[in-house]
Amino acid sequence: MKNILEALKGKLVVSCQALENEPLHSPFIMARMALAAAQGGAAAIRANSVADIEAIKQQVSLPVIGIIKRDYPDSEVFITATLKEVDELMTVQPDIIALDATARPRPGKQSLAALVTEIRTRYPALTLMADIATVDDAVTAQKLGFDCVGTTLYGYTAETAGHTLPDNNCAFLQAVLAAVSIPVVAEGNVLTPACAATCLQLGAHMVVVGGAITRPQQITERFMAAITTQSTDGA
Repeated sequence: MKNILEALKGKLVVSCQALENEPLHSPFIMARMALAAAQGGAAAIRANSVADIEAIKQQVSLPVIGIIKRDYPDSEVFITATLKEVDELMTVQPDIIALDATARPRPGKQSLAALVTEIRTRYPALTLMADIATVDDAVTAQKLGFDCVGTTLYGYTAETAGHTLPDNNCAFLQAVLAAVSIPVVAEGNVLTPACAATCLQLGAHMVVVGGAITRPQQITERFMAAITTQSTDGA
């Protein structure tokens, strides 16, 4: 448990994900993305789904942070929301499993504490990462025994909508770092190398970068937004 986190200290993790509605959705493509990330120096891969993780492990020997994104009708929680997703992920043995650890109601009205207890009972050696959106989420995750917390969902919940991690010199990241003693993973809208470096300088244990590296449609949209703004300003 501690060894994997120690090995990733100060390192870059690349998130290789593409959902069904995205043009690069394919285990083969995500595996090649992971290979490219590995060749570029990434220390680990974050991946969604058993199929993608299987394909990625055939291409690279890097540690994998595994998740399963699945929608439930009675909850906004969709990142590794229940024990079912954890069981599925464990068939491919990711090094870390991340799950939504926000305070939002969970599928079947299960509490986060109950889910963590189930996971720890079934997989006592598993390294668990809490994807959080608020400082309170981070504090709760530490109390529940998560091994690390990630700022993954900051800006993606109703409570934090409109915010991004780089806001105000990463003020949210700094607040989380001050509130907990377990490793803090900087993740979510880390769009530039400078931002990634700043997160580590501020004390993040590691940094996860996704869309800025592996989602070309989002990268293209940012270029187009900048070009459009410049054209409008110059009109």
